[in-house]
Amino acid sequence: MVTYADRPWVKKYDQGVPESLKPYPKTPLHNFLTESAKKNPGSTALITNLHLPLFGRVDKNLTYAELDKQSDALAAALVEKGLKKGDRVALVLPNTAAFVIGFYAILKAGGVVAATNPTYPPEKLQYQINDCGAEFVIAMSLFYNGVKKIQPKTKVKHVIVTNVKEYFPGVGQLLFTLAKEKKDGHRVETLAEGDFWLQDILTQYAGRKPNVEIMPEDLALFQYTGGTTGVSKAAMSTHSALVANTLQMKAVLQPKANEIFLGAIPMFHVFGMVAVLSVAIHLGASIVLVPNARDMNDVIGAIDKYKPTLFHGVPALYNGINNHPDITSGKVSLQSIRLCVSGSAPLPPATKREFERLSGGKLLEGFGMSEAPTATHVNPPRGENRTGSIGLPLPDMEMRIVDLDDGETDMPVGEVGELIMHGPQVMKGYHGMPTETANVLREKDGKVWLYTGDIARMDDDGYFYIVDRKKDMALIGGYNVYPAAVEKVLKEHPAVLEVGVAAVPHPEKAGQEALKAWIVLKPGQTVTEKELIDHCAGHLARYETPSRFAFINELPKSDVLKTLRRELIRMEMEERENQG
Repeated sequence: MVTYADRPWVKKYDQGVPESLKPYPKTPLHNFLTESAKKNPGSTALITNLHLPLFGRVDKNLTYAELDKQSDALAAALVEKGLKKGDRVALVLPNTAAFVIGFYAILKAGGVVAATNPTYPPEKLQYQINDCGAEFVIAMSLFYNGVKKIQPKTKVKHVIVTNVKEYFPGVGQLLFTLAKEKKDGHRVETLAEGDFWLQDILTQYAGRKPNVEIMPEDLALFQYTGGTTGVSKAAMSTHSALVANTLQMKAVLQPKANEIFLGAIPMFHVFGMVAVLSVAIHLGASIVLVPNARDMNDVIGAIDKYKPTLFHGVPALYNGINNHPDITSGKVSLQSIRLCVSGSAPLPPATKREFERLSGGKLLEGFGMSEAPTATHVNPPRGENRTGSIGLPLPDMEMRIVDLDDGETDMPVGEVGELIMHGPQVMKGYHGMPTETANVLREKDGKVWLYTGDIARMDDDGYFYIVDRKKDMALIGGYNVYPAAVEKVLKEHPAVLEVGVAAVPHPEKAGQEALKAWIVLKPGQTVTEKELIDHCAGHLARYETPSRFAFINELPKSDVLKTLRRELIRMEMEERENQG
């Protein structure tokens, strides 16, 4: 009989994937950049690109040597201006060359990266900057005034400012300056005392390097998580954890040095920061920077021009690509893409099938968490991809499914429970939150296990399946119902583009819950509630079928395009209040 201790998943690894990568190199994360710059100094690291009317898509490349030298210079400046080892630095930037330069500069200076969504409202930005205690902020000029408004309520002493046009090609800089810089809010005439332009710093400190000794167990990252379910928490990861996760993903995906990564998933989230940025830099590969993955025209344009071979995304992104008119018409081809990884939300089988048909490549469903610090499972690129499965644990990962009530008893293989994990990339804890840390990091049998909060199961071959989040499980008529399973069925209806399902208070039976589905239809499609209910009847029990439906234009989504069920419930309660 198979047990979790048997680690049956290793038998399903692709040929060449090792069961273990130990011992991991005792090196800080930024050494991956230094090594790639030494091996291939002239190779393209970053491609900044934009579409210009009359000119088409233009670009400017940053080589590995340039990226290494510029991050060295910024790191030296941070140290000279007062950054001490272990200090946090806030990054308020989208996917741009400046983000990457800032990320590696902070690490080289001995600092801790605290990246945040640059479009956050002031209150949320202020909370995270205060929580991490940042005295330095590196921000795009578009967000400079917003940072300055909250600065008096924080410990921030210096803001380093970059204009998005700095890494545009010459014609792009000129046209942006004339047509968009002031109109779109990017122009900053003068900086306040104590603030600096990034380009001035890079010029002043060119050729210099910081002299800071950084150990593998030093903190490297504060990744904020959980803000959609309460106060956001900073998951603390070390250099060694980030190095381990980078090497785990590289070992399983077996990418090549000449890959062209599509950098569309936000790098202020660990999915983009580690799975895209760190893996690509370690390989010496190129990254096509996409500042806003919600701009589907820009995503499609970048694919058309640069022919990426590998990229990481979320189901909403792949679904958007599948249904973009330039793709459906055949105007733009996806045939360059050989491998993609989907995470952050369940991947609908229909989305996977269509993307693979269009691209001829593989779209792998995986799983990860900010606390780990990103990837923990993925389906094998060459082996069997099981429908609905997040795949196999990465090398050196241990997994168990435990009882939902006591959190201790192993569930029989095939039965659902809470997924817990142990591995070299698990976080140190949540910054300043000992109670929350103790809830999710628990010692058992001499090992620290991360309690994920996800309801899951494992089959006999070691493939894992996420059923739903514990907090999202609904109780309908005395039965447990998992909204993710209902969403998966509804997404199979040919008229449905996207769907979110959540439990809401029953409108007529006090103390009970009802299931509601929010539907986004494909362009030009129509469907009735009865047709959707009939569709569900062939796949779901009656109590699993939503009793209420709403047709909306778009679903509320998180930074990484994950559907926010909490926001759907808020919308429902607000609608009820308005109805009296």
